[in-house]
Amino acid sequence: MVVYPLSPSSGRRVTARAEILGLAYGPEDLLELEFLRRTGLDPDQVRFDDQALIEWRVGGPDVWA
Repeated sequence: MVVYPLSPSSGRRVTARAEILGLAYGPEDLLELEFLRRTGLDPDQVRFDDQALIEWRVGGPDVWA
């Protein structure tokens, strides 16, 4: 999963395997079942500091505004 820098609407675009999943407005959005279902990830296995699962571009999980 790749989380991109803030967009003008304050959300961060999220992709997986080159497919746009949508905009996340906070870390809780990344754990929504729809995002995870489309990536094949288990919410109980996701850690925001796991670079093998999430690539943060321009800011990490604390950058949302």
